[in-house]
Amino acid sequence: MADTEKGLIGTQIGYILQECKVQDVDSSNTKWKRLFNAIVQIQNERQIGNHLIMFINRAMNPVSYAREKENFNWRRAELNVVLSFSGFAVNESGQVVRSNKETTLKGARERAGILKSKLEDRNAHNEIFKFCTSELLDENYFHAVLEAVKGLAQRIRDLSGLTSDGADLVQMAFSTKNPILLINSLVTETEISEQKGFANLLIGIFGAVRNPIAHTPKSYWNMTEEDALDIFSTISFSHRKLDNSRRIK
Repeated sequence: MADTEKGLIGTQIGYILQECKVQDVDSSNTKWKRLFNAIVQIQNERQIGNHLIMFINRAMNPVSYAREKENFNWRRAELNVVLSFSGFAVNESGQVVRSNKETTLKGARERAGILKSKLEDRNAHNEIFKFCTSELLDENYFHAVLEAVKGLAQRIRDLSGLTSDGADLVQMAFSTKNPILLINSLVTETEISEQKGFANLLIGIFGAVRNPIAHTPKSYWNMTEEDALDIFSTISFSHRKLDNSRRIK
């Protein structure tokens, strides 16, 4: 809640502490120490954790996040990682509720499912989740993207009956002169251009994403969450095009 970049600002912390009737005993300290000291003092006095739950409930009130959905999702996910070890969770209404207790960090991170949740918010195609659910739950951007692209290639093979890969697979499947798969009627110049463009998009995904990742150690490839989400969106778009494709051979 007091994260330097995505946490509450100082005035918000002070206001919520006041709402919870918790004394702000260290208001001049850094945010996390200020919040920690205030909650610890009241818990030591009362010997209950009610005030911490009260603080979270007020801080996570969805009304306060009407224009800050990303902040709400991030704070909720990070809170759920920590709270899961004590058998609690923050639900979609921003309220702390009881849940099954986690004993491992992996289990806690999987339960939070931050990256998977963001993809679901984007209405990502179901084919993405078929191939990289475990990597998504583990927030392994590098391998999640790799598996998603490999899944895209496999779907083209399944639809076309071909066994090749990469650019060769795409060029054979979506040729404009001797195609196996069509995404339109391939009659007008516009339709021919669309078929060519889609093929080039697929080749670009394999060349710019799949091939470098497959041949580069994870430690040398900086795969950020933003990059991963953008790549997933492109893959999702490609799958929707394949949904409407038809095989003619």
